[in-house]
Amino acid sequence: MRRKTLTRSAKRSLTCAVAAALGCAGLLALPSNAAAAAAVGDLTVQYHAGATGSDQAEPWLKVRNTGGSAVALSEVKIRYYFKSDAGSPSYRFACSWAVQGCGNVTGTFGTLAHPTATADRYLEIGFTPGAGSLAAGADTGDLQLRFHRADWQPLNQSDDYSFGADRSTYANWPKVTAQLDGATVWGTAPEGNDPTDPTDPTDPPGDGATLFDDFTYRAYDDPKISANGWNVRSNSGGPGVPGATWDPRNVTFASSGGNTVMNLETSTAGTGASTEQTEVLTKAMKFKNGTYAARVKFSDAPRGGPDGDHLVQTFFTINDLKAPMADDYAEYDFEYLPNGGWGEPSNILYTTSWETYNPDPWQAVNQHTESRRSYAGWHDLVLTIDGSSIRYYVDGQLFGTHDAAYLPERPMSINFNQWLIDLTGQSSTTPRSYDQQVDYVLHVKDQVLTPEQVSAKVAGYRAAGTAFEDTVPAA
Repeated sequence: MRRKTLTRSAKRSLTCAVAAALGCAGLLALPSNAAAAAAVGDLTVQYHAGATGSDQAEPWLKVRNTGGSAVALSEVKIRYYFKSDAGSPSYRFACSWAVQGCGNVTGTFGTLAHPTATADRYLEIGFTPGAGSLAAGADTGDLQLRFHRADWQPLNQSDDYSFGADRSTYANWPKVTAQLDGATVWGTAPEGNDPTDPTDPTDPPGDGATLFDDFTYRAYDDPKISANGWNVRSNSGGPGVPGATWDPRNVTFASSGGNTVMNLETSTAGTGASTEQTEVLTKAMKFKNGTYAARVKFSDAPRGGPDGDHLVQTFFTINDLKAPMADDYAEYDFEYLPNGGWGEPSNILYTTSWETYNPDPWQAVNQHTESRRSYAGWHDLVLTIDGSSIRYYVDGQLFGTHDAAYLPERPMSINFNQWLIDLTGQSSTTPRSYDQQVDYVLHVKDQVLTPEQVSAKVAGYRAAGTAFEDTVPAA
């Protein structure tokens, strides 16, 4: 829930500034050694063992373009091979720092089709389109990467194919492979494993604790809503127009595209007393790191009456502010303003990560990304929070990456609401009403899923006829 003004964060990430200052063309001298390339092409990979302990693996990498023309980094894939620990646990990837920006670096785990004594798994590193291109003769600069067991138990690196305990500085390392546009151009995979083999399986998301709701309810007072952990708001208070009410009767359910969707209706006749806002939220604050997703339909125009109200349509997570500027506050927002507001003249979509704020006098510490265009219609919204960053996706595309300074310290609730910032956008006293619809919501605890994996997980629930599941433990 946003307060009245959106303020840029006083905290700034150094990553982009450092990347801009250093660029990617600075190349460390490559020592000549026996670790020569086993495959010669347009790329080489340098490796440096960032850590040799047992809590996590830290493969630090650099990729150099040895060809004569620039290459798109989105066409580059790097694989680091390792032997899974006893019991085949799940693993988690994180980017600690990257000249390219951690928001432009992806990491997924896969299982080798032909396991060896030193490798049955791999970590595949890729780059988003936002990483741009790598000029001829340039390198990516540091990619300080890490991964650990999902249960944080000790891991053994000594039997890992790509691990080099003595690699304390960057040097060419053929035990990490690189692919360019689908062809292997550097390194040698463990025996019998071709990195370009299309049958080489990618690990599916693990069976993490999950909240999924398809919103197959009868009405706002359906007993299943409360039983499933939701609260349809009726109490007074902000945000929004003074004097407005939060009317649970304006939360309804209907069929759309073969699925039941939840509709939040907000209406006004130009006065606080005539304004009815809507909100649905989880009763429990038990959600923290992991993946949050929802399919939401935003509306630019009212269902009836004159247009122009300063409306906010949302999907967000939040906890309570225990004191002004308390550093354990957290909030992560998708907020669409179809008619502007907060000084904006027309439609704009914000994603905002909050560290804290002071309500009076107003002071905010947050980071946001915005896009000034219409987002009317259905959109797939995904938010991921891990130990290094917060990422927002809209319709499968990365929308914004926010810094580790804004990571949550305490669990949060999951919320949807629609409300009016003020009554200055439209002075008419003619009644009008706006709709925001929600198809489903998903949270997977402590797991970062790609938008594609989110879609697959939701499709799996629907194929199985599962309308609701909540295995997320209480905080």
